[in-house]
Amino acid sequence: MKTATPLAAPPREACASCDVYRAANLKKLGVNLDQWDYVVALAGNPNVGKSTVFNALTGLRQHTGNWPGKTVTRSEGGFEFGGRRYKLVDLPGTYSLLSTSPDEEIARNFVLFGQPDVTVIVVDATRLERNLNLTLQVLEITDRVVVCLNLLDEARRHGITVDERQLARDLGVPVVPTAARYGRGLPELLQAIADVASGKVRCRPRRLEHEPAPLRAALGELVERLRAIYPDLPSPRWVAMRLLAGDERIREALRTGELETLRPAALPREPAESPLAPVS
Repeated sequence: MKTATPLAAPPREACASCDVYRAANLKKLGVNLDQWDYVVALAGNPNVGKSTVFNALTGLRQHTGNWPGKTVTRSEGGFEFGGRRYKLVDLPGTYSLLSTSPDEEIARNFVLFGQPDVTVIVVDATRLERNLNLTLQVLEITDRVVVCLNLLDEARRHGITVDERQLARDLGVPVVPTAARYGRGLPELLQAIADVASGKVRCRPRRLEHEPAPLRAALGELVERLRAIYPDLPSPRWVAMRLLAGDERIREALRTGELETLRPAALPREPAESPLAPVS
């Protein structure tokens, strides 16, 4: 693989007066978020530097509490970039969205039912293959994703190089290399978030659609039924797969009509062209 494009020099200190933050036009809002334009979910495996990214974007001050009905901590903060205000929700670190633990259920439910404007997936550049499991599962639910390829400094120290441009083409979503602990790549990450949130960049994620033959007919039939009942359901194939797997949370959403409330996030009427998804 080719060596990634050189990153910006690290800032001298993590504060609003740093060159990197001035260049990025970033204003950390901490917990001072009465109103916001976009909601951004921050997802990732444990120990990938997700909290470092969260603190770098929002400042050290954050609102913490528990998720409803859970003992799992919920952290929220905010930042302003390019004249827009963003609410950042730090999801529990998890390896998958199969809802086998409270952390997985919370992350999955927020991405699906919370419908954030952008989901940022922080991945460890030194263990990329392991991290892509969660990434591909998130891409099954939403196409409004930015991959934050973090810990690039550690990867280079171990002689690992990642071609982030090829990875972006393979996944169909923006991939931004970062070393968040040093502030490297954060201006580019902010711009990618803004582009996806505003619709300037349209993502076309590469999804795995090679289910076993015995499952294909049942899955196709269920997808068609869901589309007929819920024509605006943003991820009918993923919902159908979870129903066939006996996912009680999704079954409950079907019984109560919660699925009917799901709508694709609104996009501008005339988004600018993007190399990821040219607008025809």
